[in-house]
Amino acid sequence: MTLLDLPAGLDLGALRNLATGPKLSCEQILPDGKVPAISYLRVSTKDQATRNGLEEGLSIPPQREAAQRKADQLNAVIVAEFIEPGESGKTARRKALQEMLDYLAEHPARYCIINKVDRIARNRLDDAVIHATLRQAGVTLVSVMENIDETPSGMLMHGIMASIAEFYSLNLAQEVTKGLVQKATIGGTPHKAPIGYLNVRSTDAGGHEVRDVRLDPDRAELIRFAFTAYATGDWSLSKLARELETRGLATRPTPAFPAKPVTTTGLHKVLTNPFYQGIVTFRDVTYPGTHDPLVTPETFDQVQTILRQNHVVGDKPQKYDHYLKGTVYCACGKRLMFERPRNHQGVAYDYFTCTGRRFKRNNCKRTAVLVHRVERSIEDSYRHASVTEDEAAQIKGVLGQVFDTLAEATSDEQKLLAGQRAKLEAEQVKLLQAHYADAIPIDLLKTEQDRIRASLQAITGRLDTLETTFDKAKVGLDAILDLLTDIDEVYAKAEPSERRMLNRALFDRITIDDEDAATLQPKEAIQAILDVNPRPHNEKTLPRDDAGQGSNVLLYVEAMECCGNRRPRVERLVSAWNLSTRGDAEPEGEVDDPLIGASAEPKKRPRTRLTDTEVDVMRTARADGVSVKTLARRYGVHRGTVWAKTRRP
Repeated sequence: MTLLDLPAGLDLGALRNLATGPKLSCEQILPDGKVPAISYLRVSTKDQATRNGLEEGLSIPPQREAAQRKADQLNAVIVAEFIEPGESGKTARRKALQEMLDYLAEHPARYCIINKVDRIARNRLDDAVIHATLRQAGVTLVSVMENIDETPSGMLMHGIMASIAEFYSLNLAQEVTKGLVQKATIGGTPHKAPIGYLNVRSTDAGGHEVRDVRLDPDRAELIRFAFTAYATGDWSLSKLARELETRGLATRPTPAFPAKPVTTTGLHKVLTNPFYQGIVTFRDVTYPGTHDPLVTPETFDQVQTILRQNHVVGDKPQKYDHYLKGTVYCACGKRLMFERPRNHQGVAYDYFTCTGRRFKRNNCKRTAVLVHRVERSIEDSYRHASVTEDEAAQIKGVLGQVFDTLAEATSDEQKLLAGQRAKLEAEQVKLLQAHYADAIPIDLLKTEQDRIRASLQAITGRLDTLETTFDKAKVGLDAILDLLTDIDEVYAKAEPSERRMLNRALFDRITIDDEDAATLQPKEAIQAILDVNPRPHNEKTLPRDDAGQGSNVLLYVEAMECCGNRRPRVERLVSAWNLSTRGDAEPEGEVDDPLIGASAEPKKRPRTRLTDTEVDVMRTARADGVSVKTLARRYGVHRGTVWAKTRRP
């Protein structure tokens, strides 16, 4: 109990008078001249209360025996015993303690026997309140280990021991927290490992105990399946929880709680716990863990995205499923939902219905469409999505050159990314140091940690990609192109689950228009491959290179490499060449190649020669205040020439 926990009407002055006032006496005398007493026994943790499989552990029985010996010394009989199995002494809200105080309010007793002062309270305020309550009931607090009584020296000793108990509790909490923070900083797990992992104790070569976290052989693969399955977007939480129960996933049993299936709420906690991607969280601060992650950061982020989407949309467990559900969209942009209504005879019909019209989200007038018509339309669209073998060969050649070019630039990019990663890791360490020095608040720390973690994941993913040899990438490209050449046959022979995978892997969405025709929108990677494919075009719309004409940029570069022309002259030269090649201008005489020979050097414009008399007149006019611009126009020369001729020596 602290001052904030005290009742609003508590009078501390009256409490002080009660604690120091005269003690009420207990008149009840038992046979043989003995007086009644009670005992209060406590251990701090549940583990102490059940250690070695004993009903009361190893600490409660010695406390009971010591209390009995103390009662014999006081010529008292313990008439009631109150046991607190595994409750902290930092608070007065303890069940056995409150029962003891209620008992003393109705039953007389001379002594309350405890093992030590810290057994009844671990802060001075709680100790004062409890002691005052005992005095009001006429009960003397007796400690087995300390010499406390109602004498001034005994009261002093009581106060000192209460202060020591409070100091011990606060210092222990600080030291434990310091150790847990240090363990989290180096990547250890400062708490109980979640389901899928086991807390393991072992001994190293030096005989020291090592506490580590390892994968649970019975549950790790099931947790990994939960992440990968939910990342597909095909499962709801309740449906996935039932599937995991069928596969045998259950919580770890404890002495107080037996093993039980993972609930929907428990599964949500699992899917949102960053521990499974290798991150340790302690006191709202995250650290890179040393344990083996069960999922990749990409899979974990995908699961979080789906959870947010389902929360916003209000996704509920669906009774019926279809491999196209979640992939097909109406022409209005809203998703098509799968329904299976029945007529009055019990015959079921499968339909796709626009959610925009069903839930009145827009003015869509589309009626329900039978599922088999949508399936047939998508199969027809797959026939047009295939590429020919010649087109695949052309794509393979172009992308092969791209891979060769990228391979040359890989080394430089790896060095750059490695430097950026080292900089971010140093920034992460400085951020934690600033937080420990109370220089930044916890909310700013979490924001910056999320930013740094996202950047590190992106850099790590990019480095992993660069480490993959381009030979393997070419093999993967060949496999994709082989698949795209006969994708319609593959789709036609695929099972529903395989069709779902193909649709999600190749296309972002499939739109069904008002005439039930399907439009496939490829994913960015697939679209990039298809864009390389040189489809036939009208020559008028072709780029200059494809139409048999050279690119202006290419002509500029070649002309400037062949001769020392300045850019404006090269541009005029290329423009004249383009006009002559298109037939828009009829060249005079024989047209030579503009990039070689004398034609590559355009003739210079003839210069205007000034006589000595013109120069003298120009100087006189300039001395009379005529502007340089006017004189340049009058004589047809450049203004720089006027300045040069009229400048005084």
